[in-house]
Amino acid sequence: MCLPTLAELGRVDPDIADNPGHPVTMSTVNSVRQELARAVETWDDTGWPRPAVMLVSGSGLAVDLGNPKGRETPLGDLLPFDTDQIEGHPLEVQLLTTEPDRPVLYLKGRLHSYQGYDAHQTVFTIRLGALLGARTLIMTNAAGGLRGDQRPGDLILIRDQINLTGLNPLRGELPTEWGPRFPDMTEPFSGRLRTLARKTARKLGTPLGQGTYAAVAGPSYETPAEVAMLRRNGADMVGMSTALEIIAARHMGVECLALSVITNLAPGVGNGGVSHEEVLQEGRKASDRLQGLLASLLADPSLVGCNAQTVSA
Repeated sequence: MCLPTLAELGRVDPDIADNPGHPVTMSTVNSVRQELARAVETWDDTGWPRPAVMLVSGSGLAVDLGNPKGRETPLGDLLPFDTDQIEGHPLEVQLLTTEPDRPVLYLKGRLHSYQGYDAHQTVFTIRLGALLGARTLIMTNAAGGLRGDQRPGDLILIRDQINLTGLNPLRGELPTEWGPRFPDMTEPFSGRLRTLARKTARKLGTPLGQGTYAAVAGPSYETPAEVAMLRRNGADMVGMSTALEIIAARHMGVECLALSVITNLAPGVGNGGVSHEEVLQEGRKASDRLQGLLASLLADPSLVGCNAQTVSA
Protein backbone atom coordinates (compact mmCIF):
# COMPACT_ATOMS: atom_id res chain seq x y z
CA MET A 1 0.00 0.00 0.00
CA CYS A 2 1.38 3.43 -1.02
CA LEU A 3 1.04 6.35 1.34
CA PRO A 4 -0.43 9.57 -0.11
CA THR A 5 1.97 12.38 -0.95
CA LEU A 6 1.76 15.79 0.69
CA ALA A 7 0.43 17.16 -2.59
CA GLU A 8 -2.35 14.56 -2.60
CA LEU A 9 -3.17 15.49 0.99
CA GLY A 10 -3.66 19.08 -0.10
CA ARG A 11 -0.62 20.66 1.56
CA VAL A 12 1.59 21.22 -1.48
CA ASP A 13 0.34 22.01 -4.97
CA PRO A 14 2.37 19.69 -7.21
CA ASP A 15 2.81 22.54 -9.68
CA ILE A 16 4.82 24.52 -7.16
CA ALA A 17 6.54 21.71 -5.29
CA ASP A 18 10.26 22.50 -5.32
CA ASN A 19 11.22 19.52 -7.37
CA PRO A 20 12.84 19.66 -10.82
CA GLY A 21 10.19 17.23 -11.98
CA HIS A 22 7.41 19.68 -11.12
CA PRO A 23 7.88 22.97 -13.02
CA VAL A 24 6.44 26.15 -11.58
CA THR A 25 3.82 27.13 -14.17
CA MET A 26 2.46 30.58 -14.99
CA SER A 27 -0.96 29.53 -13.72
CA THR A 28 0.58 28.62 -10.38
CA VAL A 29 2.44 31.94 -10.14
CA ASN A 30 -0.80 33.76 -10.99
CA SER A 31 -2.52 31.79 -8.22
CA VAL A 32 0.14 32.84 -5.70
CA ARG A 33 -0.25 36.44 -6.81
CA GLN A 34 -4.04 36.29 -6.45
CA GLU A 35 -3.77 34.69 -3.00
CA LEU A 36 -1.41 37.45 -1.87
CA ALA A 37 -3.78 40.12 -3.23
CA ARG A 38 -6.62 38.58 -1.21
CA ALA A 39 -4.41 38.48 1.89
CA VAL A 40 -3.69 42.20 1.43
CA GLU A 41 -7.46 42.83 1.29
CA THR A 42 -7.94 40.74 4.44
CA TRP A 43 -5.34 42.85 6.24
CA ASP A 44 -6.98 46.09 5.12
CA ASP A 45 -10.36 44.79 6.28
CA THR A 46 -9.00 44.56 9.85
CA GLY A 47 -8.65 48.33 9.90
CA TRP A 48 -4.97 48.06 10.84
CA PRO A 49 -2.59 50.54 9.21
CA ARG A 50 -0.11 49.10 6.78
CA PRO A 51 3.28 48.28 8.34
CA ALA A 52 6.64 49.88 7.65
CA VAL A 53 8.56 47.10 9.42
CA MET A 54 8.23 43.32 9.67
CA LEU A 55 9.51 41.28 12.60
CA VAL A 56 9.57 37.48 12.55
CA SER A 57 10.39 35.45 15.67
CA GLY A 58 12.20 32.12 15.81
CA SER A 59 11.75 29.03 17.97
CA GLY A 60 10.85 30.04 21.52
CA LEU A 61 11.76 33.66 20.75
CA ALA A 62 8.31 35.31 20.47
CA VAL A 63 9.19 37.89 23.12
CA ASP A 64 6.74 40.53 24.34
CA LEU A 65 7.44 43.86 22.67
CA GLY A 66 4.80 46.14 24.11
CA ASN A 67 1.10 46.71 23.75
CA PRO A 68 -0.21 45.54 20.38
CA LYS A 69 -2.84 47.52 18.54
CA GLY A 70 -6.07 45.52 18.82
CA ARG A 71 -6.14 41.80 19.41
CA GLU A 72 -3.73 39.15 18.27
CA THR A 73 -4.82 37.47 15.06
CA PRO A 74 -4.09 33.84 14.15
CA LEU A 75 -1.64 33.71 11.29
CA GLY A 76 -3.93 31.26 9.51
CA ASP A 77 -6.49 34.05 8.99
CA LEU A 78 -4.12 35.63 6.46
CA LEU A 79 -3.07 32.43 4.67
CA PRO A 80 -4.79 30.54 1.85
CA PHE A 81 -3.61 27.17 3.19
CA ASP A 82 -3.75 25.29 6.48
CA THR A 83 -1.04 25.75 9.10
CA ASP A 84 0.49 23.32 11.56
CA GLN A 85 1.89 24.78 14.75
CA ILE A 86 5.33 23.73 15.96
CA GLU A 87 6.06 24.10 19.68
CA GLY A 88 7.74 27.46 20.22
CA HIS A 89 5.95 29.08 17.26
CA PRO A 90 2.59 30.56 18.36
CA LEU A 91 1.70 31.51 14.74
CA GLU A 92 0.07 34.75 15.82
CA VAL A 93 0.11 38.18 14.22
CA GLN A 94 0.36 41.45 16.12
CA LEU A 95 0.51 45.05 15.00
CA LEU A 96 2.94 46.97 17.19
CA THR A 97 3.00 50.75 17.38
CA THR A 98 6.40 51.32 18.96
CA GLU A 99 6.58 54.54 16.93
CA PRO A 100 3.32 56.35 16.02
CA ASP A 101 4.20 56.72 12.33
CA ARG A 102 5.91 53.33 11.92
CA PRO A 103 3.61 50.33 12.48
CA VAL A 104 5.32 46.96 12.89
CA LEU A 105 3.93 43.68 11.59
CA TYR A 106 5.00 41.18 14.25
CA LEU A 107 4.83 37.56 13.11
CA LYS A 108 5.18 35.42 16.22
CA GLY A 109 6.49 32.20 14.76
CA ARG A 110 7.11 31.09 11.20
CA LEU A 111 6.49 28.29 8.73
CA HIS A 112 9.27 25.84 7.84
CA SER A 113 9.76 23.84 4.67
CA TYR A 114 10.31 20.70 6.77
CA GLN A 115 6.63 20.89 7.74
CA GLY A 116 5.77 20.09 4.13
CA TYR A 117 5.37 23.63 2.81
CA ASP A 118 6.90 24.49 -0.53
CA ALA A 119 9.17 27.51 -0.88
CA HIS A 120 6.38 29.85 -2.02
CA GLN A 121 4.26 28.94 1.00
CA THR A 122 7.19 29.23 3.38
CA VAL A 123 7.78 32.85 2.34
CA PHE A 124 4.11 33.83 1.88
CA THR A 125 4.09 36.06 4.96
CA ILE A 126 7.28 37.82 3.88
CA ARG A 127 5.82 38.66 0.49
CA LEU A 128 2.60 39.76 2.15
CA GLY A 129 4.49 42.14 4.43
CA ALA A 130 6.41 43.58 1.48
CA LEU A 131 3.21 44.10 -0.52
CA LEU A 132 1.66 45.84 2.49
CA GLY A 133 4.55 48.29 2.42
CA ALA A 134 7.10 46.98 4.94
CA ARG A 135 10.58 47.98 3.79
CA THR A 136 12.59 46.65 6.74
CA LEU A 137 12.63 43.04 7.92
CA ILE A 138 14.04 41.87 11.25
CA MET A 139 14.22 38.12 11.86
CA THR A 140 15.31 36.00 14.79
CA ASN A 141 16.09 32.31 14.84
CA ALA A 142 17.37 29.57 17.10
CA ALA A 143 20.64 28.16 15.80
CA GLY A 144 23.21 25.51 16.58
CA GLY A 145 26.68 26.85 17.28
CA LEU A 146 29.47 25.61 15.03
CA ARG A 147 32.38 27.28 16.83
CA GLY A 148 34.04 26.16 20.01
CA ASP A 149 34.02 29.69 21.46
CA GLN A 150 30.23 29.93 21.25
CA ARG A 151 27.95 29.21 24.18
CA PRO A 152 24.19 28.61 24.47
CA GLY A 153 22.48 31.97 24.90
CA ASP A 154 24.91 33.92 22.72
CA LEU A 155 23.33 36.50 20.41
CA ILE A 156 24.86 36.46 16.93
CA LEU A 157 24.29 39.00 14.18
CA ILE A 158 24.01 37.23 10.82
CA ARG A 159 26.31 38.83 8.25
CA ASP A 160 25.84 36.27 5.46
CA GLN A 161 24.01 33.02 4.74
CA ILE A 162 24.47 29.70 2.96
CA ASN A 163 21.26 28.22 1.56
CA LEU A 164 21.57 24.43 1.71
CA THR A 165 17.84 23.68 1.80
CA GLY A 166 17.64 22.71 -1.88
CA LEU A 167 14.78 25.20 -2.28
CA ASN A 168 14.44 28.68 -3.72
CA PRO A 169 11.31 30.88 -3.56
CA LEU A 170 12.20 32.61 -6.84
CA ARG A 171 11.54 29.59 -9.07
CA GLY A 172 9.01 30.39 -11.76
CA GLU A 173 8.22 33.57 -13.68
CA LEU A 174 7.32 35.87 -10.79
CA PRO A 175 5.72 39.29 -11.39
CA THR A 176 8.34 41.71 -12.69
CA GLU A 177 7.12 44.42 -10.30
CA TRP A 178 8.16 42.24 -7.38
CA GLY A 179 11.79 42.40 -8.34
CA PRO A 180 14.46 41.40 -10.87
CA ARG A 181 14.61 37.91 -12.36
CA PHE A 182 18.16 37.44 -11.08
CA PRO A 183 18.50 39.51 -7.87
CA ASP A 184 21.91 40.44 -6.53
CA MET A 185 22.65 38.74 -3.20
CA THR A 186 25.98 40.40 -2.50
CA GLU A 187 24.51 41.92 0.66
CA PRO A 188 21.63 39.73 1.90
CA PHE A 189 21.86 41.40 5.31
CA SER A 190 22.04 45.18 5.29
CA GLY A 191 25.38 46.61 6.32
CA ARG A 192 23.56 49.74 7.50
CA LEU A 193 21.25 47.75 9.76
CA ARG A 194 24.09 45.58 11.07
CA THR A 195 25.97 48.72 12.05
CA LEU A 196 22.84 50.00 13.79
CA ALA A 197 22.41 46.69 15.65
CA ARG A 198 26.02 46.67 16.85
CA LYS A 199 25.74 50.29 17.99
CA THR A 200 22.49 49.56 19.82
CA ALA A 201 23.93 46.44 21.48
CA ARG A 202 26.95 48.41 22.73
CA LYS A 203 24.67 51.03 24.30
CA LEU A 204 22.75 48.28 26.08
CA GLY A 205 25.90 46.43 27.15
CA THR A 206 24.67 43.35 25.27
CA PRO A 207 27.40 41.16 23.74
CA LEU A 208 26.68 40.63 20.05
CA GLY A 209 28.80 38.42 17.84
CA GLN A 210 28.73 38.09 14.07
CA GLY A 211 28.70 35.05 11.82
CA THR A 212 27.52 33.23 8.73
CA TYR A 213 24.30 31.21 8.99
CA ALA A 214 23.87 27.91 7.16
CA ALA A 215 20.25 26.96 6.43
CA VAL A 216 19.49 23.25 6.08
CA ALA A 217 16.22 21.49 5.32
CA GLY A 218 15.72 19.59 8.59
CA PRO A 219 13.91 18.44 10.58
CA SER A 220 16.66 16.04 11.65
CA TYR A 221 19.55 17.71 13.40
CA GLU A 222 22.98 17.59 11.81
CA THR A 223 25.38 14.68 12.09
CA PRO A 224 28.96 15.31 13.29
CA ALA A 225 30.18 14.80 9.71
CA GLU A 226 27.70 17.36 8.41
CA VAL A 227 28.78 19.80 11.11
CA ALA A 228 32.42 19.33 10.09
CA MET A 229 31.47 20.04 6.46
CA LEU A 230 29.58 23.19 7.42
CA ARG A 231 32.51 24.48 9.42
CA ARG A 232 34.92 23.84 6.56
CA ASN A 233 32.61 25.79 4.26
CA GLY A 234 32.60 28.90 6.42
CA ALA A 235 29.43 28.56 8.49
CA ASP A 236 29.37 29.73 12.11
CA MET A 237 25.85 28.56 13.01
CA VAL A 238 23.21 26.32 11.49
CA GLY A 239 19.43 26.25 11.50
CA MET A 240 16.32 25.27 9.53
CA SER A 241 14.86 28.65 8.56
CA THR A 242 15.60 32.23 7.49
CA ALA A 243 17.45 31.74 4.18
CA LEU A 244 14.36 31.38 1.97
CA GLU A 245 12.68 34.33 3.66
CA ILE A 246 15.74 36.53 3.17
CA ILE A 247 15.92 35.61 -0.53
CA ALA A 248 12.25 36.53 -1.00
CA ALA A 249 12.61 39.76 0.96
CA ARG A 250 15.72 40.92 -0.88
CA HIS A 251 14.07 40.09 -4.22
CA MET A 252 11.32 42.57 -3.30
CA GLY A 253 13.76 45.24 -2.18
CA VAL A 254 13.28 44.81 1.57
CA GLU A 255 16.26 45.65 3.78
CA CYS A 256 17.08 42.74 6.11
CA LEU A 257 18.55 42.21 9.57
CA ALA A 258 18.70 38.83 11.32
CA LEU A 259 19.79 37.63 14.75
CA SER A 260 20.56 34.09 15.83
CA VAL A 261 20.33 32.86 19.40
CA ILE A 262 22.77 30.01 19.95
CA THR A 263 20.60 27.41 21.66
CA ASN A 264 22.99 24.46 21.52
CA LEU A 265 26.43 23.49 20.32
CA ALA A 266 26.18 21.30 17.25
CA PRO A 267 27.23 17.63 17.37
CA GLY A 268 31.00 17.36 17.25
CA VAL A 269 31.39 20.86 18.72
CA GLY A 270 29.70 20.30 22.07
CA ASN A 271 29.16 17.22 24.18
CA GLY A 272 25.94 15.25 24.08
CA GLY A 273 22.96 15.28 21.75
CA VAL A 274 20.42 17.90 20.69
CA SER A 275 16.70 18.15 21.39
CA HIS A 276 13.93 20.61 20.56
CA GLU A 277 13.24 20.98 24.27
CA GLU A 278 16.82 22.15 24.81
CA VAL A 279 16.48 24.64 21.96
CA LEU A 280 13.33 26.16 23.47
CA GLN A 281 14.80 26.24 26.97
CA GLU A 282 17.95 28.09 25.92
CA GLY A 283 15.89 30.47 23.79
CA ARG A 284 13.83 31.42 26.83
CA LYS A 285 17.01 32.07 28.84
CA ALA A 286 18.17 34.60 26.23
CA SER A 287 14.76 36.25 25.87
CA ASP A 288 15.43 39.25 28.14
CA ARG A 289 18.55 40.33 26.25
CA LEU A 290 16.86 39.71 22.90
CA GLN A 291 13.78 41.62 23.99
CA GLY A 292 15.83 44.63 25.04
CA LEU A 293 17.78 44.70 21.78
CA LEU A 294 14.70 44.33 19.58
CA ALA A 295 12.74 46.97 21.49
CA SER A 296 15.59 49.46 21.12
CA LEU A 297 15.95 48.72 17.41
CA LEU A 298 12.23 49.15 16.77
CA ALA A 299 12.30 52.51 18.53
CA ASP A 300 15.30 53.81 16.62
CA PRO A 301 14.27 56.55 14.15
CA SER A 302 16.85 55.37 11.60
CA LEU A 303 15.57 51.78 11.40
CA VAL A 304 13.74 52.36 8.11
CA GLY A 305 16.03 53.68 5.40
CA CYS A 306 15.27 56.84 3.45
CA ASN A 307 15.36 54.96 0.12
CA ALA A 308 12.37 52.75 0.98
CA GLN A 309 10.07 51.94 -1.93
CA THR A 310 6.85 49.97 -2.00
CA VAL A 311 6.03 46.98 -4.20
CA SER A 312 2.60 46.50 -5.76
CA ALA A 313 0.57 43.31 -5.63
